[in-house]
Formats: sequence, C-alpha cells, structure tokens
Amino acid sequence: MRNAILTISSAAKTATSGKFGAVLKSTLFAVLLAAASMAGAVPIPGTPVPITLQTFVVMLAALMLPWKQAGAAVLMYLAAGAAGLPVFAGGASTMALVGPSAGFLIGFLPAAVVTSLLKGKARVDSPKHAALTAARYLFACVAGCIVLDYLLGFIVQSAITGVAMPVVAIASMGFIVGDCIKAVVASLVASGLAKLQ
Repeated sequence: MRNAILTISSAAKTATSGKFGAVLKSTLFAVLLAAASMAGAVPIPGTPVPITLQTFVVMLAALMLPWKQAGAAVLMYLAAGAAGLPVFAGGASTMALVGPSAGFLIGFLPAAVVTSLLKGKARVDSPKHAALTAARYLFACVAGCIVLDYLLGFIVQSAITGVAMPVVAIASMGFIVGDCIKAVVASLVASGLAKLQ
C-alpha cells in the first residue's frame, strides 16, 4: 500500500513539475477556494462576514505551495470574483470586493504569501522534526492567515461600514476559535502530506 501511495505521489510530482505544474497547482487551489466558499457560509450574529472554509484552503495553499504559487492561487480566485464569477461566500462576486468582507478577501493575498514565507522547509524525517514542522506551520498560519488577514479585514470593514475598528474587532471575535482550529488542522494535514514526498 505504501509503495502504491509513493508511486502515485512520485507520478503526481513528475506531472506537476516545471512551469505547467506551478500553474496547475495554483489553479487547483484557486478552484478549491471557490468550492470552499460555495460549500456554504455560516452567518455569525453581529457581523456581516460569514464563516466559510476559504481560510482553511488559503492556509493549505500557503503551507503546501511556494509563496509565488500560493499568491497566484489567491490572485486567480480574487480575479475570478472581480470578473463577476460567483466564487465568494453566498455566491457573491464583484460587489463582495467593495463590501464589508472586502478586507478579509483581499487580505487572503498577503496572508497566503506571508504564511508561505514563514513556514520554512518541511522536515519530517523523525517524529520530533515532524512535530516541529507542524508547530512552525501553525505559527505561520496564525501570523499570516489569522493576525494579518484579520487586521486588514478590520481596517477595511471599519472604513466601509463607518463602525469603529474596536467594535468591528469585537464583533469578529466569533471567528477566532474556528480559524484557530482550521490552522491546527491545516498544519497537521500539510506536515502529514509532506511525509509522502
């Protein structure tokens, strides 16, 4: 079984190497981002921004791809929405980029790049190194996809809605626990998949 997985992994690695592979991986994550937002949005009382799996996919892209590819995936996703495709939460498109969730959506781009740059190189040759890699991945997700994205989201939402930033921040605290859980799961998944390479 392990040999079959390694063979599939090796074949996938060969098929996805080079420039074509880089574009393919970025496109795959852009499609996953759209699918994650279409999978359903859970509204949070007190804030116009719903919970989706978008943040989880941004975290995975940042942890599994080099920073340029992770950034390209998010850029493709944002461009699709800006072009009018209904890829944002609730089937929204262009108007979401000028609405209350605009800062969070646009913030995915620097969040993915920063997270990818902070993750470091995966070392999974021993349980100790695998645990350290997962911990480093978790730190990168929290710093990039939570702290940075929230900061940008708060600033833009406050500017668009006219609500004071501390009020916006307090109203958005309902997302913290869910995003921290997503960060833990993404870190474990990405470090686990690194073992297959």
